[in-house]
Amino acid sequence: MKTANNTHSGNTCRPVTGKCPAIIIAATGSGTGKTSITIGLVSWLRQRGYKVQTFKVGPDFLDPTYLARASGRPCYNLDGWMCGMNYAARLFAEKSGDADIAVIEGAMGLFDSAGPETEEGSTAEIAARLGIPVLLVVNAHGASRSIAATVKGFAEFDRKVHIAGVILNHAGSTRHAAMIRKALSASGLPPLAGAIPRNAFPSLPSRHLGLVTANTDNLSPKNLTKLTAACRQHLDLNMILKLARPAGIALPKPADSPAVQRVLRVGIAWDDAFHFYYPDNLAALEKAGCKLVKFSPLKDHCLPADLSALYFGGGYPEEFAGTLSKNVRMRQAIKDFAATGGSIYAECGGLMYLSRSIRINGGASFPMVGLLPCGTHMLPKRRMLGYVQIRISRDCLLGRRGMGVRGHEFHYSDMTGKPAGSGGWKTAYGLSYCGRGNGKKVEGYSRDNILISNVHAHFASNPACVNHLVSKWRKTP
Repeated sequence: MKTANNTHSGNTCRPVTGKCPAIIIAATGSGTGKTSITIGLVSWLRQRGYKVQTFKVGPDFLDPTYLARASGRPCYNLDGWMCGMNYAARLFAEKSGDADIAVIEGAMGLFDSAGPETEEGSTAEIAARLGIPVLLVVNAHGASRSIAATVKGFAEFDRKVHIAGVILNHAGSTRHAAMIRKALSASGLPPLAGAIPRNAFPSLPSRHLGLVTANTDNLSPKNLTKLTAACRQHLDLNMILKLARPAGIALPKPADSPAVQRVLRVGIAWDDAFHFYYPDNLAALEKAGCKLVKFSPLKDHCLPADLSALYFGGGYPEEFAGTLSKNVRMRQAIKDFAATGGSIYAECGGLMYLSRSIRINGGASFPMVGLLPCGTHMLPKRRMLGYVQIRISRDCLLGRRGMGVRGHEFHYSDMTGKPAGSGGWKTAYGLSYCGRGNGKKVEGYSRDNILISNVHAHFASNPACVNHLVSKWRKTP
């Protein structure tokens, strides 16, 4: 289905501006195909010789791996709720400064946010506050002129959000797309920038946390080629490039880097089981004087030498529980590191690995490191998904009592038993969940130089937590 004349030569369409033009790929809701469209568009732009900087709205760890693979550059999260818009604007300015174009993938629906009454944490917040135009992805299946009514509602819901164009997914035919194009035009609505036909995209693999992390198996060159070809055939690149605009606000300058003391070697668990880290969290640690040394709990049998601390992020330890359990030498090395005063910070999947065991849905239980005095088990349904406000209730690695940090929680696992009160373990967090009324709980399990939690904290929500964390690591024997 050809919807536009997409014959180009060279880079004749490239906008010539003093600042990087940007576009947001948003949608009416989850499941519309905006990730596939964004990946294909980014890959196509890269093939045309553009240096593309990608961003993902919200806290998601998985979509950014696909965008990074498509662009050949790291993808960064823009999250107004966790990090604040000043930080999001500064991050956007810093990371897109040397790019030809910035492409931002939205989260869920355009106006879906941290709570029902404001746009905080939504794609709309990023679009309005940064002044970046939006391409709205709409599922065209089973509708024609009604699409115009949908677009009109989105275009008028918040006039600060500029919907510049529309992309259809699951279009039935060239005639179907032409009808919708005319309906949009007749109603004075944003133009159609492309129509992807049904089944034009290959399916992307997924598991319980969403898309599987992108690698050569999960986003194979063949699938990436198919995504790119579908966008090349059915999107109007000339129009998209003309609709892209530099941010419509004066972006803040990057923050000055503080003076760095002696370098600390920090071990980062990094393999197929552990790889959920916000890249700007890691960058913040490096700016504070940490040398990040990757190691694999799956494959390595010992820890890197001369480490001051270990950092375990999230991932899929349940998918690799058998292999993690069989690596007895690594499990013992981590226990020995803790026993000799080594400092450990762990989140979500890291909590599962540092517990006594992981029991998977089939019923099998696998011994783990055993630092945290409880086991973990997988549930058939999601246990938690949402933004979290941390209030530190007890001095710990991440901060002093009374400090606040924001983060995100997403897992299908639960703990067997309550670690606090056993073997010197105490809770250090009071958690409140955004959009969940007065629901609160205590969490964040702390002992000596160890802090373990289900929450993925974003350090940008309170930069003081990075300074506190690194200062504690500097005092580690």
